[in-house]
Amino acid sequence: MINYTVRFPDDLYDRIRTQATADRRSIHAELLHLLEVGLSAVAPETPDRPGGDPATPAPLRGRSNSSPT
Repeated sequence: MINYTVRFPDDLYDRIRTQATADRRSIHAELLHLLEVGLSAVAPETPDRPGGDPATPAPLRGRSNSSPT
């Protein structure tokens, strides 16, 4: 198992904690669940990734200037 440290904005952490409580999961289990659900929703083959090649970069999402200010 890999250990990975992640920092969350306070408001996002609160949302995760609230959802974990509602789902009767630990925050860790809730994060794993959300990652699994999110990753399963990504189609392995899309027009942006012909052949489902994970090395082919996907386009950036959001505004063209999405840097935090």
